[in-house]
Amino acid sequence: MRSNLKLVVNNPDNKIDEKHFFEKDELKIILDLYAKMVSEGSWKDYGLSISSKQVGFSVFRNATENALYKICKNFKPKNKNLKYLITDTSGQILKNSYDLKILLKNTNWKKLKK
Repeated sequence: MRSNLKLVVNNPDNKIDEKHFFEKDELKIILDLYAKMVSEGSWKDYGLSISSKQVGFSVFRNATENALYKICKNFKPKNKNLKYLITDTSGQILKNSYDLKILLKNTNWKKLKK
């Protein structure tokens, strides 16, 4: 089985097209939130999904359950407010914004509809 997924730690030549993944600062924001939620005991695991349309960071309460939420970055949103999304397990948009930091900062994860 051949995989197109590549992990690049140091890439001085910038050969990877970053528009098809989270940028470094976006991933830092998400992982900082993830660390906070893990320390509170709310989240236990995560997963990444990548397609030509979007990249998603799914969070799980337990590794054996479905994802609680998915934080998505759309590569070609229909309008600027659909660039970053928080969706539920069925793909329904719970919150959206043009700015990832604002979206995650203004989300009350305990009261967010599951």
